[in-house]
Amino acid sequence: MPVHLIKMAVGVSDFAELRRLQKQRRKERGRYCFFTRNMPRRLEEVLDGGSIYWVIKGHVQARQLLRRFTPVVGDDGERYCTVEYDKELVPVLWQPRRPFQGWRYLEPKDAPPDRPAYAAEDDNLPPAMAQELRALGLL
Repeated sequence: MPVHLIKMAVGVSDFAELRRLQKQRRKERGRYCFFTRNMPRRLEEVLDGGSIYWVIKGHVQARQLLRRFTPVVGDDGERYCTVEYDKELVPVLWQPRRPFQGWRYLEPKDAPPDRPAYAAEDDNLPPAMAQELRALGLL
């Protein structure tokens, strides 16, 4: 059974901005990826269909399928890891999440489900109302 990763999308205000930022970084780096200090110890489980879930403004809002992890040694001799993920950014049903640093493992039972294609968009709601409904688990 796959295990997922979860990471804060620091400085990102919404789903659309995450998409734009990833496209921009793709042009710079030649691939969809981010960098981290540590290689996951549960690598086989993560690569067995795991995704990276993105926390945006206090809510898990999106996920992307993880592709590969590549260990790298920088010019300064520091070791780090490149985490590559799929291009497709899948919206999920929002789930509140407190801030944390780095990435964490996310068990499948705790992962929010994908947003159904027929789900109504909340773009027409006033932002404060949409936020309150999300906090109550109603949106």
